[in-house]
Amino acid sequence: MTRPTPETLAHSARRARAAADPSVDVDPAVARPATTPAVPAVRPSAPAQVNGAGSLVRSLEALDVDVVFGIPGGAILPAYDPLYDSSVRHILVRHEQGAGHAATGYAQATGKVGVCIATSGPGATNLVTPIADAYMDSVAMVAITGQVASPSIGTDAFQEADIQGITLPITKHNFLVQNAEEIPQVLAEAFHLASSGRPGPVLVDIPKDVLQAQTTFSWPPTLDLPGYRPTLHPHGKQIREAARLMAAARRPVLYVGGGVLKAGATDGLRRLAELTGIPVVTTLMALGAFPDSHQQHLGMPGMHGTVAAVYGLQKADLIIALGARFDDRVTGKLDSFAPDATVVHADIDPAEIGKNRHVDVPIVGDAKHVIDELIGAVTVERSAGRSTDLGDWWTQLDDLRNRYPLGYDEPADGTLSPQYVIKRLGEIVGPDAIFVAGVGQHQMWASQFISYEKPYTWLNSGGLGTMGYAVPAAMGAKVGKPDTVVWAVDGDGCFQMTNQELATCALEGIPVKIAVINNGNLGMVRQWQTLFYNERYSNTDLGTHKHRIPDFVKLAEALGCIGLRCENAADVDKTIAAAMEINDAPVVIDFVVGKDAMVWPMVAAGTSNDEIMFARGVRPVFDEDDI
Repeated sequence: MTRPTPETLAHSARRARAAADPSVDVDPAVARPATTPAVPAVRPSAPAQVNGAGSLVRSLEALDVDVVFGIPGGAILPAYDPLYDSSVRHILVRHEQGAGHAATGYAQATGKVGVCIATSGPGATNLVTPIADAYMDSVAMVAITGQVASPSIGTDAFQEADIQGITLPITKHNFLVQNAEEIPQVLAEAFHLASSGRPGPVLVDIPKDVLQAQTTFSWPPTLDLPGYRPTLHPHGKQIREAARLMAAARRPVLYVGGGVLKAGATDGLRRLAELTGIPVVTTLMALGAFPDSHQQHLGMPGMHGTVAAVYGLQKADLIIALGARFDDRVTGKLDSFAPDATVVHADIDPAEIGKNRHVDVPIVGDAKHVIDELIGAVTVERSAGRSTDLGDWWTQLDDLRNRYPLGYDEPADGTLSPQYVIKRLGEIVGPDAIFVAGVGQHQMWASQFISYEKPYTWLNSGGLGTMGYAVPAAMGAKVGKPDTVVWAVDGDGCFQMTNQELATCALEGIPVKIAVINNGNLGMVRQWQTLFYNERYSNTDLGTHKHRIPDFVKLAEALGCIGLRCENAADVDKTIAAAMEINDAPVVIDFVVGKDAMVWPMVAAGTSNDEIMFARGVRPVFDEDDI
């Protein structure tokens, strides 16, 4: 077995970047590391004689895994025999990419570890995209792959691929199991690594002969992870300094990222925001962490964020970043981002602190603990009479919110507006549903025009931007939350990449609902062609309008689903209502919308956030003192 080391554990590449940045304080005196807990003995087991495959399946049962998504094949086939009699539900997907995204959707919706299984070679390499997707979005996933027999490794054997080497840059850690006795320990360590600290995907590669070898299974094993001790509790000095800055700032902003959701810190976030009165922005990965309807919420920042959110960050004198990573879609041109802001950056991964933006107060710790301790420290500051009146700041921000609200123009040609469809979908379905988006224009409209009032109701591929994410991720979310309504908002381009998983949904009794925003094109690419390539529409017309190929209603029916179509605004509400009445089968609605709609506001890639456009040819007008 490949034993974890400090260099390969806990985002090794990110740690290397952190080591090069002296602004990141990871000294033990400042960041108090937590001890590595023992693996939970969910189902203790007396020693039993089994083969490696039996040990694998028993380990999954002991780890309280209720479902795995996968496809059998030669190298992994031994594992499928004991799985046949297991309490673990196996869902047979139609493509390994679907298995990976389903595991991700399950994990995002439930907070548990998502599990996917594939065979060696092409089965394993088909998992690379969802593994990379989970890595970018910090999702707890364990991918189990079969491998050719140990003597054949390195010989270019049939269906051999070095999946451990391939995925090394995109996994939190990975293992190649070398003997059957190691399987319980490796699985326990994989689940602990995936779910603790900054979550992420872990790969476990098991040769076929190891699965077939006889061994003794017992539970629980002992974890052996030298060097892996995520820091959960922040250092008090850093917290006190952050609270002092928050009390003195005149233009502060709470910049909230997906780490707040990962830490289960949303209640604390609301208390902190209301205690301080500081404006809140939530990134694409953090939608739902703070209610959209809350008066202090400015919306989403970044390339397609609200004018108020982008302006708020840009003109802030203090940014308190909580579980966010200052990625390029938020900052725009980095050297012009928030030039006057002092930065407090709290993250459980020390490598993220100072990676993109200089940090004045680095705080290493779990977002829940950080926020709870900030509340205490801010309360002390306020009790001592140290606080700032933010009235002028809110006057500026409210003025921008009033002058530049999110909105859209009805299509001049009378076609159905995609923004209207998505807005009505959110209003009719309500805030208790889970919405899952693909990638592109429909993803941005879903982030803008659906109101997210509760955490864990918005799932999307943020960092990697994976087309084809929505349908299988919605399937995984519905499996994890069977009593919750789950809608996928997908584009006609994304939908054609992974819609085969609707056959899985139909056969497995997973009644997801899919709203296909069919504009006949690769919409976001077409928008860029309109704006930056002189309307030269090279290879973005999909033919789903002109030729109705495929016919999404017929395709849905062929995949065992109910297919509906809506082409005008008058039918939107009743079509959504009809879909909501169907709870015993997957439903697909083909919303045929206009092709010329664009996502606004927009900060063009590589430009400064100061250059945000409210609409095509319309730049927001700020007060003279703010320019």
